Amino acid sequence: MKRRNSPGIITAIHGSTIIKSFLGILALLLFVFSVSGVMTSLRPEYRISSDSVHTVANQFSGKMLFSMLANENHYFFNALPEGKQESVITNQLIKISTNISMEDPRSLLGRELPGFSIFDNEILVAGEGTNYTNMPYESSPPVDVLNEERDASLQNLDEIEEPEKGVANQPNQTTNGRKVVEIYHSHNRESYLPYLKGVTNPNLAYHSKINITKLGARMVEDLADNGIGSSLDNTDIMGNLNNKGLNYNKSYQESRKSVQTALATNKDLEYMIDIHRDSKRKKHTTININGKDYAKIAFVIGGNNPNFEKNAALANKLHKALEKKYPGISRGVMKQGGAGHNGVYNQDLSGNAMLIEIGGVDNTFEEMYLTVDAFTDVFSEFYWDAKAVDKTTGESEAK
Repeated sequence: MKRRNSPGIITAIHGSTIIKSFLGILALLLFVFSVSGVMTSLRPEYRISSDSVHTVANQFSGKMLFSMLANENHYFFNALPEGKQESVITNQLIKISTNISMEDPRSLLGRELPGFSIFDNEILVAGEGTNYTNMPYESSPPVDVLNEERDASLQNLDEIEEPEKGVANQPNQTTNGRKVVEIYHSHNRESYLPYLKGVTNPNLAYHSKINITKLGARMVEDLADNGIGSSLDNTDIMGNLNNKGLNYNKSYQESRKSVQTALATNKDLEYMIDIHRDSKRKKHTTININGKDYAKIAFVIGGNNPNFEKNAALANKLHKALEKKYPGISRGVMKQGGAGHNGVYNQDLSGNAMLIEIGGVDNTFEEMYLTVDAFTDVFSEFYWDAKAVDKTTGESEAK
């Protein structure tokens, strides 16, 4: 009986194919590493990002992730407050899967009501009485108001009384003529109903002469009394928008030019303050302190700028200092960004930039001047304390 040899499968592998495959993989790895290197070396504002991934990642706090580790090693529970596990993991999973937050009722309606997303902001530090129903909100004027050159008639101008400041003492320390603070108004025609005859709609509270710029002028005087040199930019932003046919949401784009010019021409500039007023009514924007009515103040931080953490830290310090000397005057620190908001507010130009809302459409100049005085009082102390620390640190390093 003859055995038949079954035919075998013969595979021929050419050396050139192996080399080509190896070089292809090597080229792919080099490409991936090169792209990764370029992406990570870019400044934050130029990097490619995913809003979806960022949103999901933001749902998990460090405490929550730490508690998840503790589930595997119970020893880590000792590092958690009261040794307890983070209790909101289930809530966070619900939030991620349904976009509904059990702690924020706005999320139930956010995707159902048109335009509701403009209220989708975050309270970083809540002041007395501040919650998600009364956060600062700046409404845009109707198009006909934006394009209308005729102002409303004025009233109650004789009631504009500046609070007595007393005799100004010679400051113990000064910036020696250096202008270290830039004050400007991106919404320079924001005005107030008490002075606009026949106007009752908050959305119509705009005027070319009686407006927010009076607060900037007051702040310049107050800073000077405290030895701090400052400059006030009185560019008519709204007038420029009208002349250029631009929408109101381009206000920060227009004011940005002024800020950049100030930074380029003044090497001493350290702080930039954009002063606004809120559209909320008086019950949300006024507080009585020691028998006097003050306009409340709020700090707004752009959530879409690379200096966010620095801006927020500065606002938080000033908020706490204000609350210590003038309890209840601060509405807190708010983060704004996303749909319906600029989200940058020129704060990407400096870690010492801030946007403050002083009062609302119903406040009087007397109330707002008191608040400007209070803010300047606290800011001046903060400024000189920081300078003292810098001087001490410099002397220590020199030794």
